[in-house]
Amino acid sequence: MPSYVCRFVTADGRIIKETIQAASVEECRKRLEAEGLCVLSIRKEFRLSQLHLFGRKVKPQEFILFNQELVALLKAGYPVLRSLELVEKRIENPQLKDIIRRVEADVRGGKTLSEAFSPFESLFTKVYTASLMAGERSGNLPGSIGRYIQYAKVISQTRSRVRSALLYPTLLIVFSIILIGILVGLVLPRFASFYADFGAQLPVMTRWLMATALFIRKNLLWFALIVLIIIVMPLSLRNNRSFVIFKDRLKLRLPFSRYLIQESAVALFSRTLGLLLEAGITLLNSVSVAGLSVPNRYISFRLETIADSLKNGESLYDSLQKTEVFPQLALDMIRIGESSANLPGMLAEVADFYDERLRDRIQTLVSLIEPVIIVFIGLVAAAMILSIYLPIFNIIRITR
Repeated sequence: MPSYVCRFVTADGRIIKETIQAASVEECRKRLEAEGLCVLSIRKEFRLSQLHLFGRKVKPQEFILFNQELVALLKAGYPVLRSLELVEKRIENPQLKDIIRRVEADVRGGKTLSEAFSPFESLFTKVYTASLMAGERSGNLPGSIGRYIQYAKVISQTRSRVRSALLYPTLLIVFSIILIGILVGLVLPRFASFYADFGAQLPVMTRWLMATALFIRKNLLWFALIVLIIIVMPLSLRNNRSFVIFKDRLKLRLPFSRYLIQESAVALFSRTLGLLLEAGITLLNSVSVAGLSVPNRYISFRLETIADSLKNGESLYDSLQKTEVFPQLALDMIRIGESSANLPGMLAEVADFYDERLRDRIQTLVSLIEPVIIVFIGLVAAAMILSIYLPIFNIIRITR
């Protein structure tokens, strides 16, 4: 729903400027005049955040903070609509503020909170709307949102740890590529012309590096075009489900990445399923939502068969075993949870176990990558220095 910036005069003579959501200018004017206000001007609000170029994403921490404030107001006895109005005034992110305004308008129009948030599942995941729905059905909306907050905090912390662990190796690789590109593309060609003036015979290593540098400079546009194609093609096909599934399946075949992706998927699926079961949603509905929460689309595609297996009377253990996605240890823990009628608690144990295991694997991988990259950079730098200085020593010997 669009927003309008309105200037109006109150009964006591004060001029107030306020932003109001309405379907049209006429509806906005009628609403203000119905309250006995004298309308001076109404114009449609324009914000740079409405443009995708300048749009600001909603950070997980901002959404968690919104929900924490919402839970506090609901527990204090405020109705849902009034709670949204109070929280919306303190939101600084313009995109989140606009979303909450739309949610307010839908709730004011008679929709439930879960129905009002359902159009924004691409931003806040279906897990959130499912948690809201469960809270509304059980009559314990603050408790359901509180469980979601704990879930979102764990997921956010895990992702932050993964990004932090991979940041240093990524920076090393990027700066190494830049350094090698500068040496090969700019420094070595200058030395080539310098050596040509002396007519000296260059070492094989130097000649090879010079030829590589000249080849890169001559074909720089082709290299840039290839890189552009590599970047643009995946972006243009990112909405193609078959391509995304194929790409994510290839990720599972790369060295080291299979275990990281698989264990991350197991932890996220287990934690999401446990949250939904605790909120009172049936197992059949929960597994579909939990499968969508897995980032790897190939694994998510394999998990789609679980609901059909459950409908045929199979247990969760048997259904997951057919997907060939979960490791045997996780399956055994889930079977114990089913047998002891404590499936949500055991799913939380599975998620905690694989989260910890994932952190250990990432730390081990990072500790191995760092020295390998450093040694590689050292060898490349040493080879280039030798290629540059060996001919200089030959030239000095010839001139003498």
